[in-house]
Amino acid sequence: MSDHNEQTAADVVQAPATQEAADDVLGQLLTKPSARSGSTAGNASGSPSGGAGVVVGRLVALTDASCTPLVAYSIAGRDATVRARSVVDLHGMHVGQPVVLAFDEAGDPIVLGVLLGSGQWPLAAPAGQVEVDADGQRIVVSAREQLVLRCGAASITLTSAGKVLIEGSYVLSRSSGTNRIKGGSIQLN
Repeated sequence: MSDHNEQTAADVVQAPATQEAADDVLGQLLTKPSARSGSTAGNASGSPSGGAGVVVGRLVALTDASCTPLVAYSIAGRDATVRARSVVDLHGMHVGQPVVLAFDEAGDPIVLGVLLGSGQWPLAAPAGQVEVDADGQRIVVSAREQLVLRCGAASITLTSAGKVLIEGSYVLSRSSGTNRIKGGSIQLN
């Protein structure tokens, strides 16, 4: 068997009996330097994590129009709350969630991902966002419950129940061809 495939007693982890024990084991694995990678207990990598591969922190806020994450983490008994960079797309629904952090050569944190517990996946679609599909020929805007196009006192509302509501102080319907009105019943005033 090659050296790469050999397992030592330290490499084998028994399945934890409780969620608390599983979280403890995961925390140890995430913060313990790997002997296989050749890292040392010192800070030779330049990271404030003392050579650890990653650190679990918390996303505190999104600043600069939701472009810059603000993260809090604790290393060696020292707490820090700082700006970070991210390799994942973070949203307001992620604020307060635990995040996986790595550190660059200068010791600045980089968010690698959001840790989600068993009751947190999949995340619900973010509130206040719509889906837009544009292919150059047509644009489709989709919303789950209601889509409102508003300008001043005029609005067009589309509902998930199939209703189309047109409101305004003056409504004009003009056609160079046939202008048809069809429905189960038509009410005029």
